[in-house]
Amino acid sequence: MRYVHTMVRVSDLDASLDFYVNKLGLVETRRMENEKGRYTLVFLAAPKDMAAAQEKRAPELELTYNWDPEAYGIGRAFGHLAYRTDDIYALCRKLMDAGVTINRPPRDGRMAFVRSPDDISIELLQEGDALPPAEPWSSMPNTGSW
Repeated sequence: MRYVHTMVRVSDLDASLDFYVNKLGLVETRRMENEKGRYTLVFLAAPKDMAAAQEKRAPELELTYNWDPEAYGIGRAFGHLAYRTDDIYALCRKLMDAGVTINRPPRDGRMAFVRSPDDISIELLQEGDALPPAEPWSSMPNTGSW
């Protein structure tokens, strides 16, 4: 058995791709449109997983966009998606500059949380050892929930 992907339904594909690709830095590996089923699937991978994802050996994030509008709620059983990053401070700064709210700042130099346009909680983790505490992160309060 092998873990393949996590699927999340998105209400606005363009806004979701802007968040996951342009802001978070994931890479689109493939896309499937099904006219009969009236949906689009977009598969994303972390840049370091790109080659393995194209060979179907690395987990991916599947965005499912149903063409007919539908309101989605977040189930209580779903927690969050998690990604490691080489520099958590740089990624959080990039996200903030792009208008993304940092719900749980990386005060410890190790972990932060943000939310996607569809309110999916995203955990960001520092690769390797935690970075030394630094401002503005050390004194930044939590915003909302994650």
